[in-house]
Amino acid sequence: MAASSNVQVTDKWDMPAILKEVSGIAYLGPDRFACVQDEAGIIFIYNTATSSIEKQITFGGSGDYEGITITGKSAYVVSSDGKLYEIEDLEQDEPNVKTYATSLTAEQNVEGLCYDKKQNRLLLAIKGAEVNDPDNKGIYAFDLQSKKLNSEPVYKINLRDPVFARLSSKKTNAIMQPSEINVHPVTGDIYVTEATKPKLLILDNSGEIKNLLILNSSEFSQPEGLTFSPTGDLFISNEGKKEAGNILKVEISEL
Repeated sequence: MAASSNVQVTDKWDMPAILKEVSGIAYLGPDRFACVQDEAGIIFIYNTATSSIEKQITFGGSGDYEGITITGKSAYVVSSDGKLYEIEDLEQDEPNVKTYATSLTAEQNVEGLCYDKKQNRLLLAIKGAEVNDPDNKGIYAFDLQSKKLNSEPVYKINLRDPVFARLSSKKTNAIMQPSEINVHPVTGDIYVTEATKPKLLILDNSGEIKNLLILNSSEFSQPEGLTFSPTGDLFISNEGKKEAGNILKVEISEL
């Protein structure tokens, strides 16, 4: 299927070897990103201007870490089994780390995590099949005041929506397999990437589907990370295959 012509890559930064499998990124400021990779419980502070890792913050052992987001001075990281790690104050040399179990499981395969500032919550997106609901895929909310996950999804991606009709898949679950999620800081729209067959799904702030964009696989080899600057600049990271992992600055023209 042809890639959407209104998605343009305007800048690209290759990542060092240790971040070839970069699985999540969070914008920290001009040229600075907090990054995680699949296997190590480490946050890497990466500077795209100097092409260097400024700092490494260990928060856990080996695992399957899929997403990272920033809330003020702290960071949250999610693993594929639904466990959340809160790393308090990234500027400290040895920040305090708290962990939170959720009702999400490895079978649901949590890959997406972002901060929904307006609602003071985290949003978690699953890649795997929804329990007893093959026609939908849930987006769940973790309340930052109570530190608890809502048992029911706050949004549902309707896999039977007409926007997916042009996609060929024998399994409903395979129509959209989210790899990352984030909330646009200006519009409030919800952006969801897929890495398996690269695409970008855009929902409005009520969770209704607005658009589905097919990403060029030669540019978006495996889009696993998604973050915004405060003004709405979009950055997507790709795990490397034969090539290095990277961070791309992306512009989307009028939809």
